[in-house]
Amino acid sequence: MNNSTRRKGIIGLVGPCGAGKSTLQANLTVLGYQSRHIAQEHSFAPDMWRRQTNPDFLIFLDVSYKIILQRKNFNFSLEEYKEQKRRLQHAYNHANLVINTDKLTPLEVLNKTLQFLNSVPQNK
Repeated sequence: MNNSTRRKGIIGLVGPCGAGKSTLQANLTVLGYQSRHIAQEHSFAPDMWRRQTNPDFLIFLDVSYKIILQRKNFNFSLEEYKEQKRRLQHAYNHANLVINTDKLTPLEVLNKTLQFLNSVPQNK
């Protein structure tokens, strides 16, 4: 991907712990995209994602509780997962793209993200 095909603007990344936000952010950064991992799942303010970053694109990475436990060595209860999902509901409702990462590799998540970003008309 060259500079002419990269999108301008900030990409906000939200989702439960273990969904792949940090990995996606690192991969986007390598490609020259500006993205921010927004810790909405830890905030009591439903629209913290907007207040903190107000991204041009909001990408919600979703993951099931079962997969979180396989990916991370969390001492993480189902109730805590459900609370994170509740805190993320506003961001989910406003996301430009939702990707369930349960069965995807980091490269597949990146490719879905790039496919979306490349489909959005670029402001000139």
